[in-house]
Formats: sequence, structure tokens, C-alpha cells
Amino acid sequence: MTCSPSRVHVGVLLLLALVAGLRVSSSAAGEPPVPKYFSVRSGDVPGGNVPRVEPWRTVQLDPLYRGAWIVAGDLDGDGQAEIVSVRNHDQNDTHYTSSVVVHRLDGSALWRWGSAEAGRNQLHHDVAAQVYDWDGDGNDDVIVAADRAVIELDGRTGREKHRFAIPAGASDCITFCNLSGGPRPTDVLVKTRYTRIWAFNREGEQLWTVEMPGGYRTAHQPLPVDIDGDGVDEVVAGYAMLNADGSLRWSLSGDDPAWAAGKRPETGHLDCARVLSRGATARESLLAFTFCGGDRMAVATGEGQVRWSIPGWHFESIDVGRVCRRVPGPQIVVDIPYAPHGHQPIWVLDAEGTLLGEILNDESRFHRLVDWHGEGLESIVVGQPPAMYDGETGAKQAVFEMPVAAGEIPPDLRTETLICLKADMDGDGVPDVLFSTNPATTVYVYRNQRGAKPAGTVPLGTGVNWTLY
Repeated sequence: MTCSPSRVHVGVLLLLALVAGLRVSSSAAGEPPVPKYFSVRSGDVPGGNVPRVEPWRTVQLDPLYRGAWIVAGDLDGDGQAEIVSVRNHDQNDTHYTSSVVVHRLDGSALWRWGSAEAGRNQLHHDVAAQVYDWDGDGNDDVIVAADRAVIELDGRTGREKHRFAIPAGASDCITFCNLSGGPRPTDVLVKTRYTRIWAFNREGEQLWTVEMPGGYRTAHQPLPVDIDGDGVDEVVAGYAMLNADGSLRWSLSGDDPAWAAGKRPETGHLDCARVLSRGATARESLLAFTFCGGDRMAVATGEGQVRWSIPGWHFESIDVGRVCRRVPGPQIVVDIPYAPHGHQPIWVLDAEGTLLGEILNDESRFHRLVDWHGEGLESIVVGQPPAMYDGETGAKQAVFEMPVAAGEIPPDLRTETLICLKADMDGDGVPDVLFSTNPATTVYVYRNQRGAKPAGTVPLGTGVNWTLY
């Protein structure tokens, strides 16, 4: 049991926060934040003249092997991405990947692997399966954390190329990183659900292991980031950042004035971490965090100093991008899913934590940012109901249609969750939009015909270290 701090203690911490110059949201005093620009409900936004987008491809997944974890990559070298559908085995919140089916965009199956009977076609978490050119031969492969083993599957055939042993239960997710200082990420992190992380090199040699990093539970998916520019990745492992050798770099202290109001961090675990902005040094870089159980969102420097904090809500996933032209800097899009159906918010915040707008959805859990109009701004794509919104005004910009062929059953959005993804599927360098059902039956692909190419290289498919958090 965790005892709440006394009112006197809260007052002292709030005073310390003010002295330290820390910005604490007005919601810390129990006042609900008021959006600066807009508040809309998805069902109330006029949709009569809104474009209705038909899918470019509709892929029915293999009835036996289909799983709700979806990633994508060019596995057969044809210049388009294939869809990778993955099942997982779950027992008491301990998971491992049990089977994979790969579909071409025409719906045909490229290959299958594993035992479909051992897994389930549903998820409430990331599954340990990624698409990545791990061996550097120029071809994407599928890498999974199965029961007590990391296995690399040839992207063209599904044949096993490489495997090494991992501890039992260390298959909650799989994350590629550069801990060794090589020219590309070839090291891998695996973990249990909440307690321990292991680092291995490609040969399967254990580099290090850490239990309860910084004294806290692990994140759902570790975030590798070279925060100091030394050529190797540091790891946001939860409420702590680890050095490349696994040693503790810093942790978010429970005594920080940032926690003056609301729950302390040790009451939960880290749901999501994103790079908000990169500076020349770790001190000048900013990271955004959401706290499950801690009911909070915060932004801290790359050295762990908290800049601002919003307590009082169970935030989940963060998107970082440019959705509002009149506000400088990057913006944050974050969901608050544990609210009544039809009133689950997606918030738009500026880099200082000011609430710019909110979209109230049937379910807010899944969302992505994509430049759909080629105007230099990203739009907010949400899954339930499937639509696209202007992040500056809240205006509905598109509705995604899901036509059903004869004999097929349409998704029931009252009982099925739509997961939205962003991936370049046709090889033109512009991210497209995908929706998949949970439990999995169908993947809908919507081609982005007007969006601008993002700066830098866009992966063909979802890219490595894909996550729903």
C-alpha cells in the first residue's frame, strides 16, 4: 500500500517546484484544463462534405494464423511492403511469439511460421516481433522473441536463419539498438513484462542485465536514443535511463518537486517515451513520458531534469510532430483512454504542456500523425471511429471507409478495436495509413497520394522498433 502525502507535504513540494522554476499544470490543483483552441467530439463533427477515403488494398488475413500484432516491411524485395501478422502465447501476462503469417498486398500468403494453435488472435500489449535487416544483407527479415529464444526468420521464405537462447519469460518485446558503437544497430534488448531487461549482441552473447532499473519497473518497450552524441545508444528503460553498458545514468526521483501533486512514480510504470526535441547536448534535448499507474505525463531533459508535468490522468501513447502551424516547436498528441465510451480524449499540447485542443473519441487508444495534404503539417489519424482531424482546429478532414465484400462480415466497432498504423506500403517514400482489427481479421491500406515526403529516409513498412505504446 502507498500512502498519499499529507497536504502539508504537497504544499511544501509545490513551493519547491515554484522555487525551482518547474511548471506544474493547473490540473494539479484540481482544475480541469481548458483547451486553448478547440474541443470536438468525433460523433458531433460535421461529416457531410468530408472526403471519404476508400482503401487502396484490403487484405483478409489467414483464418488459422492471423494475429492482431501487425508490422510491415518489404520481405520479398518487390518494392512494396508485405503485412506481417503475429500471434502470441499469453499466460499470466507472460508472453512469447508463437506464430507468424506474411501476406502480400494482393492477399496471398508469402509464408507461415510457428504453431498457430499455441497463440491467441488478440492483444493488449506489444508482441515481440519486428521487421529489420538485422544481418545487414540488404533484405528485411522477421525477428521474434519466441519461448526462450530469439529467432531470425528469412524475409523471403520464413526459413530460420539464426537463433540464440534467452531466459524464460524474457520475450515481452524485442528492441534493436546500438550498444557496441558499430555502424548500425545490431544489439538487441529483451525483457520480462515489468521487472528485468537483458542486452545481447547479434551472436547471442549477453552484454548485461538489469533488474528494476533505477528501482522502478521497466517500460513496456525500452527507447534507445544516443542522447549525448557519442555514437552509442543510451536506453530509456522505464523511469530511468541506462548507459550503453547497462549502468544507471539517471532516474526520475520520487522526491522531485515535479511530483508535488498527484501520484508518485513508484506507483506504476512507464507506458511511453518519445524524443520531443534534439539539442546539441543531453541537457538541451527533451524527452516526453507517460506514466501508467502514476497517472501523469511529463517532459524532462536528456539529463533527467523534469521541465513540466501534468498529473491526474492515465495518459498512454505519444505522437510528436507538427500539427498546428500557429504554435512554434513540435506538438504532442496523446491519448487518455480510460474514460467513458464516446468521451475518450486525444489531447494536442504544445512543447510547454499547454493544452491546445482535444478530440473526444469513442475510443482514443490508437492514433498516428501523417502528412496527408502535402502542406507541411501532419494530420491526426484516429482509430475509433476511423477518421482524420486537423490538429489546429479539430475539423474532420477525412473518414476512412471499410467496404465489405460479399460473404464477409464487417468489423463491429462496438466489440472490435481498430488499430491504426503508419507505413510506406507502396514504396514512394510517403507514409500511408493502415487500420487493422483486434481480434485480427482484416487489414485496410489507404494510399497517401498527396502527402509530402518526410525529411530523411522513410522505411518501407512500419520500420524497426514498432510499438503501440
